[in-house]
Amino acid sequence: MNFEAALDELEQIVAKLEGGDVELEESIAIYERGDALRAHCDALLKKAEAKVQKITLDAEGKPAGTEPLDVE
Repeated sequence: MNFEAALDELEQIVAKLEGGDVELEESIAIYERGDALRAHCDALLKKAEAKVQKITLDAEGKPAGTEPLDVE
């Protein structure tokens, strides 16, 4: 699941929980799903951050390219 889709689903879950119209059992289930989505989004953001940190600079400090990234 890409970041945008996960974030959209997470926002829907938050809206449901904030609405207060969900029974306890369903609240627990969607909260757990929301927590999994949050962790997924966090992992995707960390991968993106690692890629940004791998941009190489030349002697003058200007972007000169990128280096291969070993995320896993």
